[in-house]
Amino acid sequence: MDRIGFVEIFLMMFLVTLPFIILITVSMWKLYTKANKPGWAVIVPIYSTLVLLEIIRKPWWWLLLMMIPFAGIVWAIWAVNLFVKSFGKDEGFTIGVLFLPYIFYPILAFSKSTQYIYNNTNEMDYIGKENY
Repeated sequence: MDRIGFVEIFLMMFLVTLPFIILITVSMWKLYTKANKPGWAVIVPIYSTLVLLEIIRKPWWWLLLMMIPFAGIVWAIWAVNLFVKSFGKDEGFTIGVLFLPYIFYPILAFSKSTQYIYNNTNEMDYIGKENY
């Protein structure tokens, strides 16, 4: 019997994870499109984060904060939370996106009832109704 080599193991793992990568990419493409941003931006590494920051209405320098070792995780989680909230979902849905993204991103993307809320309301009106 021949031993399985590194290349064969890598190819098997790639074939197993490829459908999940495609699912997340298609879901994010759909979400960017719902937010009136170019869907192709999802496949361009740094530009996709800048577009995500535009969707959640945060400045570009948040990208630099996300690159800080260890502390950047906090900023990235905060950005995911704001991204989910920009589609009208709450913190519970954010937890779902963080721990089970292969389930929750497609739910967010392909649900007919999910809409990008900044298209319909002013950000200050939305924040004001929530806080007062």
